[in-house]
Amino acid sequence: MIAGVSPAEAAQRALAFDGEVSPDAIANSITNDVAIREELVETLIRAARAYERNFIEVLLRSELSARGITNTWNEVIVPLLILIGDEWAESGTGIETEHLVSEIIKRLLQEANSSIQNPINARPVLLACIGEEMHSLALYALGAALSERKIATRFLGARTPIEAISAVVKRSAPPAIFLWAQLDKNGKPEVLGEIPSIRPAPRVVLGGPGWNRKEVKSAVLVDDLLDACEEIMRAVGA
Repeated sequence: MIAGVSPAEAAQRALAFDGEVSPDAIANSITNDVAIREELVETLIRAARAYERNFIEVLLRSELSARGITNTWNEVIVPLLILIGDEWAESGTGIETEHLVSEIIKRLLQEANSSIQNPINARPVLLACIGEEMHSLALYALGAALSERKIATRFLGARTPIEAISAVVKRSAPPAIFLWAQLDKNGKPEVLGEIPSIRPAPRVVLGGPGWNRKEVKSAVLVDDLLDACEEIMRAVGA
């Protein structure tokens, strides 16, 4: 019933949903018709402003299924979060929109990072936010993207002290360690020297703007989700 309309019109109809057309049908129509990701992002942000939780979830779930974790993260989720952040910075409002969208994204990524049948790595890759880092959404995206590639992970999440990371390294000998730092205060290069020396030595991969490339020569600093996946895949021999 809405096939062929513009994304903006589809979004308006979705936000005025009265039960006669399923949210799944709306989402599928938009996903199939929209080639430009910017328009899809605009559709999502309009839905977020109207607090249309179900519509956002259905559309993102459809996009993840059709395009995969990495493409959806790079082309839809990150631009959406940037727009929401910009609006909050400019107006001081919209924190509830950011919380809504982040919660939906995190839940969908957790679902994608479910138990893997026959993972290619016998020892899970370790994922953690270093120090007091609370921004963990990118870590969920990486876990889901690796799950898509049949790579098992051990997720420690936000605010992981180096002592906890060291304990897991000693106990499970991960083939790779990924540490996320969004804020400069958490990307302290000296903590890398506290990771225990084991054999075989794990590949240490760093992500996030909190790291200074010139100060972390003992590790690999990646720029995006795809780079992180490729580095970890090399570490596990994929």
